Amino acid sequence: MEASMFDRYTNPSGKLWALATKEIKNRILVLDGAMGTMLQAYKFTEEDFRGERFKDYPTPLQGNNDLLTLTQPEAIKTIHAKYFEAGADIVETNTFSGTTIAMADYQLEDLVYELNYQSAKIAKEVAAAFTAREPHKPRFVAGAIGPTNRTASMSPDVNDPGYRAVTFNDLRIAYKQQVEALIDGGVDVLLVETVFDTLNAKAALFAIEEVKDERDLEIPIMLSGTITDASGRTLSGQTAEAFLISVSHIPLFSIGFNCALGANLLQPHLEAIAHKTDFAISAHPNAGLPNAFGEYDETPEEMGEQIEEYLKKDLINIIGGCCGTSPEHIRVIADIASKYKPRNC
Repeated sequence: MEASMFDRYTNPSGKLWALATKEIKNRILVLDGAMGTMLQAYKFTEEDFRGERFKDYPTPLQGNNDLLTLTQPEAIKTIHAKYFEAGADIVETNTFSGTTIAMADYQLEDLVYELNYQSAKIAKEVAAAFTAREPHKPRFVAGAIGPTNRTASMSPDVNDPGYRAVTFNDLRIAYKQQVEALIDGGVDVLLVETVFDTLNAKAALFAIEEVKDERDLEIPIMLSGTITDASGRTLSGQTAEAFLISVSHIPLFSIGFNCALGANLLQPHLEAIAHKTDFAISAHPNAGLPNAFGEYDETPEEMGEQIEEYLKKDLINIIGGCCGTSPEHIRVIADIASKYKPRNC
């Protein structure tokens, strides 16, 4: 990973992110943990999701976590702050479903720009406060870009394998709107995550490149795929190495994997790519596998022991948590990560 690769970032937060590019050569950067897991603990009702602004909205809104940025902003701020306090260097915006495609389920497509912009502003506000308090440890914000709830390379209908519920162009347009809002809100880096279909991810990456060209700016991109099961492949059929090869033409800041698997099951897939790229390697696994009730039982200490194996084998540069993880998990992970040097890249 050459320094020149990072000297060109010219988004409004580019100078700040330049600090991260220096830090990543000297230490492992820590990403936050799950947003959804933390929000579930609040036990928000339908009325809480609606707030005053959407109290008469015609469709049910409970479960739309992105909307809580507008209706319960203090909860979002608190969660970001808890992760920073636990040792995270980077928090993700509350925008995993922040596209018109995903928001169509709630008939909230018109809110997409506002949801992303305000989510970025909230996260940056918290990050700036922590950076001002601890200037030796600057905090950063990653604009979270999820996979949407549709896939461009597979049919949802087994009886019609040629059918597609969404096109590449549909995705490109939706992602472009999200990217523009996240950048306007001040994110330091864009994180295209939980990639189960590489064609979806390529639409997001294409949209990012469009925005970069139109605005004449550079912004770092993190990309994180999802190995869906024991087959060792993404939902669209790629192995970890194939996933890496298929996106290596994009000048990424980092590539890695998140979700679906616990830390121990994710390790062989990190090993498959760690020594085959100059990109930084990231991982934010789940807290184990869900139990029969869909809950995650892996303790921070158990997860920390597994992640320490990544560090002993020189596999990663960025580490965090996904489903089932909490600030307690991140605190343990950050403490362990502080004892190791990052992977050479």
